[in-house]
Amino acid sequence: MAALTVKELASLLSVLSEDTTQAQNFESLAASFHHYFPNKQDRFKVGQSLVLLLQHRDLLPHPTQKLAAVFILFEMYQSDPVSANPFATVFLTLLQDPAERKEANAYDLQSSIPSVSAAERYFLSNLICRTSKEMLKKTPAEIIQMDVSGKQPMDISQTQLFIVQRQSEMPHSSKTAISCVLADPESKPTSFEHFGKPNMINPDVQRDTAEVLLTGRKCSVDHTLRPEFIRLAPPLHIAEDELVWMFPTDMEFNVAWDTTMCMNMSTGFEVRRLMAKAFKGALSPGQQAQIKRELDKDAKLVYNIGLAPAKLPDLVENNPLVAIEVLLKLMNSAQITDYFQVLVNMEMSLHSMEVVNRLTTQVDLPSEFVHLYISNCITTCETIKDRYFQNRLVRLTCVFLQSLIRNKTIDVKDIFIEVQAFCIEFSRIREAAALFRLLKSLDPNEKEQGSKDGDGGGKKD
Repeated sequence: MAALTVKELASLLSVLSEDTTQAQNFESLAASFHHYFPNKQDRFKVGQSLVLLLQHRDLLPHPTQKLAAVFILFEMYQSDPVSANPFATVFLTLLQDPAERKEANAYDLQSSIPSVSAAERYFLSNLICRTSKEMLKKTPAEIIQMDVSGKQPMDISQTQLFIVQRQSEMPHSSKTAISCVLADPESKPTSFEHFGKPNMINPDVQRDTAEVLLTGRKCSVDHTLRPEFIRLAPPLHIAEDELVWMFPTDMEFNVAWDTTMCMNMSTGFEVRRLMAKAFKGALSPGQQAQIKRELDKDAKLVYNIGLAPAKLPDLVENNPLVAIEVLLKLMNSAQITDYFQVLVNMEMSLHSMEVVNRLTTQVDLPSEFVHLYISNCITTCETIKDRYFQNRLVRLTCVFLQSLIRNKTIDVKDIFIEVQAFCIEFSRIREAAALFRLLKSLDPNEKEQGSKDGDGGGKKD
């Protein structure tokens, strides 16, 4: 990775200067940054430089400068998902409670990124959730002074989960490095301070230090020390002009393959592999049972199996029993509404009805979802042109509705008029006629009328 040029560093420090970060709002800071760094290929090395500046309090001494640097780390990749941002772990670190961070980073206090205030954590959580448009019109100083005592940070647990999952998939060799730049632990006056002015950092010394660290031919922006990857050296010769790996003398040999090499044998990996197959075709009963067992062992595993709302229709059609188990585990998720929306709007089929029917018998589904699904079934039956296929779907819908009514999943009064019209329209079909009789037997007005007729007959006699 190439280092910054002196001109690029000067531009970056001008955007992050104390005067600029106190006077300009975040939108202006973003515009200034993109003006100086229009090329996307430069952003990673700029991000690495920003992380190094954040790690050392002497290089960005004012809180507004630190907040502006964190904002630029987000702004550089704002068009991508946060979990794809190469500096997403910085956001996770900053969003941690200061007490938890102190305990977690006790071994590395000097090089860790300093903690931020509650107002800054609130701003960052809104930034990650893309709900901070109004906040971007404020300056970093206004954010820092904002009172957030009565406000709760946005829920970013799903994003945190994606970031942690992405980090866990990286090789261990990428995590075995320590910083080569250490902050001075001494708190007494240093050469960074103005002579005779305690606690006032000398900007010339500060700039020169940043230039030494981040520019020049010998500079490595990474600034980390990594262990050497040691490989076994092959023997050079077995004879004067012969290479052992090119001209083997013993022609009778067996190759021993380690089929487990480079394979992740963790439970999560196996379940994700089975789910990838479940989207494309039917799983065997044993494979379905394995997914159920692993989900029962670890309820949070359901968030790491590769299921998104857009993939739910394929899962329902190929493996409805797996879809039921997964949806039951997702009932307490913030995304369950998205899955319901997809289930309502997907093409009506025997499997989708089976999934909805089984869900209604095990959990309390929102009544508006059930009613919307019933309306979708009725509309599909009414609009289909193929007579044979129409009759088949009408039978399925009638059996489905009878099951919901007998299990008291829905209140008959809420759907009576719509379902009655449906039964009359398809009265030629036996199942529709049976559903109509069931509705009439449960209609309170019908029962009351029958009772009056009975009483009148008794009086005439």
